[in-house]
Amino acid sequence: MDAITKETKKKSKKIYITGCVAVLVLLFASICMWYVNDYYRADKTAMETFQMASNVSRTVLADGTVVFEPEQAEVGFIFYPGGKVEHTAYEPLLQTLAAEGILCALVEVPLRLAILEVDAAEGIAKQYPEVEDWYIGGHSLGGSAAAMYLEEHTDEFAGLILLGSYSTVDLSESDLEVLSVYGSKDNVLNKDNYLESKENLPQDFTEVIIEGGCHAYFGVYGEQAGDGTPTISNVEQIQMTVKIMLDFME
Repeated sequence: MDAITKETKKKSKKIYITGCVAVLVLLFASICMWYVNDYYRADKTAMETFQMASNVSRTVLADGTVVFEPEQAEVGFIFYPGGKVEHTAYEPLLQTLAAEGILCALVEVPLRLAILEVDAAEGIAKQYPEVEDWYIGGHSLGGSAAAMYLEEHTDEFAGLILLGSYSTVDLSESDLEVLSVYGSKDNVLNKDNYLESKENLPQDFTEVIIEGGCHAYFGVYGEQAGDGTPTISNVEQIQMTVKIMLDFME
């Protein structure tokens, strides 16, 4: 009877452990599913405010990259979207920039996290050999990921553009032109990290603060948790950002 009892206890313990593992796996899977689906979606209604220029064509590449190509573009810009933001939320910004003659490529990244595919820009420039100068950049986490890609490809780009973002890699000794833009009402950008990261940029980098601008308004996806209250509209911030980028590229 003792042997039977011990064997029964072993089986019960094994079943209990297996059950616990199954519950934990299910819980983990549920958390992952929640995380993946908890993201900021492009505001389709707000996007309709922006009209595509007649001289710009919109193409979606096989990997999901959205390209806005103006006629006879000589300058290109590859853009990485912000973390947990639907990449199409940045179409208004880039189509507005493209209307001014800049070819813009908006990459799509896994789980809306550019850090999971830092090399998303790979091969894009080669598809547009007529473009002479290329810039790369992005918003928030996307900007940091773009800087990480740039670390090993500095000779392929003219410069880096950071929107509400900062570089975690050292580019200070490079010949890159660097532009950093953020809103005065941005409460999402970690200011301590931002200030510390300035040493990673060339000393002559350009910094522009958009008065009244916030973190979310570089894209069109509504309000972002923890952000400040903007005193300018979403449209105004995008228009101001495009002007700043154009002045920088020129």
